[in-house]
Amino acid sequence: MSQSRVTSHESRAAALALMLFCASAAAQVTTDPTRPPEGMGATGMEAAGDAGGGMLLQSVMISPTHKAAIINGVMVRLGDKFGGAVLVKVAESEVVLKSDGTSQVLKLHPGVDKREVVPAAAKSAPRQGKARSGKDAAAAGGTPAR
Repeated sequence: MSQSRVTSHESRAAALALMLFCASAAAQVTTDPTRPPEGMGATGMEAAGDAGGGMLLQSVMISPTHKAAIINGVMVRLGDKFGGAVLVKVAESEVVLKSDGTSQVLKLHPGVDKREVVPAAAKSAPRQGKARSGKDAAAAGGTPAR
């Protein structure tokens, strides 16, 4: 008889553990890994110097046949209107909206400027075809020529 009590007690403990696990799993909130960090929403970008007048460029889509942008959560195709302006250009890091003869540029990453980088190998590569003098070879760890 004591065997059935232990079995009953073990099954109750297992059921309780299962319920706690399920409650814990249900309480966990999953987050979108592609969501921008806190403070980088529309209000955060305006505080960081968004020159878009409250408009936030969130994404660009470029294919061989279509170009579009996500602005303030709305997909706008090239040539379509958004907020009284027409989307006239879609590039990989910015878009241009035109309204009443004025252009407005929205950048995908407003605080980041793209620059060309010169590879380090191109800067420090020795020139070919020029023999080192004895002094240069000794400084480089070689034996000076005599």
